[in-house]
Amino acid sequence: MELLLTKEEGGVVEITIHRPQELNALNRPLLKELSELLHTLQQDERVRCLIVTGSGDRSFVAGADIGEMAEMTRSEAEIYSRFGHRVMRQFEAFPVPVIAAVNGFALGGGFELALACDIRIASARASFAFPETGLGIIPGFGGTQRLSRLLNPMTAFDLIMTGRRVKADEAKALGIVSEVLEAEDLLLRAWEIAELIAKKAPLAVREAKRAIRDGLKLTPEEGDVLEEVAFGRLFDTEDQKNAMRHFLDKEEAPPFQGK
Repeated sequence: MELLLTKEEGGVVEITIHRPQELNALNRPLLKELSELLHTLQQDERVRCLIVTGSGDRSFVAGADIGEMAEMTRSEAEIYSRFGHRVMRQFEAFPVPVIAAVNGFALGGGFELALACDIRIASARASFAFPETGLGIIPGFGGTQRLSRLLNPMTAFDLIMTGRRVKADEAKALGIVSEVLEAEDLLLRAWEIAELIAKKAPLAVREAKRAIRDGLKLTPEEGDVLEEVAFGRLFDTEDQKNAMRHFLDKEEAPPFQGK
């Protein structure tokens, strides 16, 4: 059985994690396929946006595969965590925006995958949790780091230490997701957002993502310098010159070329 299903249209690529019998739990073969697919897609300049979702109507990703982890030694667990971190960083560092369409359970590694994406939307039946402390471990694919930076350390302490489940409406109130939709509208909305992004200047979108993501690691002053350089660099592009010229002439600009 294929572990990943893909669909491409107009520069938008939809990736569906496909282990429905295991509620799309992440295991090593699946992580390897994800890593290889992201590497391939990153080389394709036609890709303007990614959408990530889970197969079926119950689960986005119901964590990492506990059956695979149960008998790991300390060194094996560290290697597994390092591999998971690498894949999550591939999502985070992917040059164009990544949208998580969370259609059900986003538990453990599934929550971590969603956190590594740039935009998160959820169906009304989605839920988020880090159940790891109830299994004698902690999140191992970046959850302790990304959640505390996205929200605040106190909320990260609460969710990670209690393992309590957050339903979609609370996730929106906390800022984990930006929108909550009916299940049948979730992917339609994800594609709507992705297609809107795909119509924008691709070099500008890439620079915007890099400025936001990299700027979070810097002081505000350093972030300002990063933005200044990126802003100036875009004035060397044909897309900027054409778009501004057509704007001033009150004409509709041609599609962006990524040049």
